[in-house]
Amino acid sequence: MKALLVEDDPNVAEALIESLEQRGWDVEHASDGRSAVEAVPNWDIILLDLNLPDVDGLEVCQRLRANHSVPLIAVTARSDQMDKVLCLRLGADDYIVKPYHLQELLARMTAVIRRSESHQLPQNEPQSNAVKARTHISHGPLTIDQWSRSVTVHGRELPLTRKEFELLSLLSGSPSRVFTREQLSEAVWSTSWVGASRTLDTHVAAVRRKLGDPGWIRTHRGVGFSFEPKH
Repeated sequence: MKALLVEDDPNVAEALIESLEQRGWDVEHASDGRSAVEAVPNWDIILLDLNLPDVDGLEVCQRLRANHSVPLIAVTARSDQMDKVLCLRLGADDYIVKPYHLQELLARMTAVIRRSESHQLPQNEPQSNAVKARTHISHGPLTIDQWSRSVTVHGRELPLTRKEFELLSLLSGSPSRVFTREQLSEAVWSTSWVGASRTLDTHVAAVRRKLGDPGWIRTHRGVGFSFEPKH
């Protein structure tokens, strides 16, 4: 089987290529985003580092997914929760943070290839539509663009801060799902320290105010919050 490895660090690339080739993989290496996007597609899987010298890895992920249905795993040092969420929404099939164990990476590669073989996109669905579905969230008058990080209600763009956007994006991505306070604090602030609860309440209040209707975000006393779509 053949893999495309997109990795700018020559030492990391050399070590991983050697390990994969020892296990029967044929590996093509691209050291930057442009080379990856322009490469002739004949791979079974793509391993993509997000910290590239020329093009942001998230953009490379979006471009690759727009043109190819090959399984893609982000293999990166970026551990920020929203990087993970956005990368998966842009089309990555999995996300693994460096440093990692080789056996875990191999297991994930096998898993995403197996899933890809059993869940192919319908032949009549354009790839661009699939990408658009992953990067845009729409609920009635509310539209969230994950790529441009913009939010509009009834066509009016809301001036959300970065954390407000991340909070709303996470909640609205799973309508009616109840997120605990701990889950939201960990996902948005990468922490669940005792003071995070008040910070969360402040941000929820700000998002509700900017949305113009507190009913978009429902409070579940003693548990957390959920996003409630409106039509």
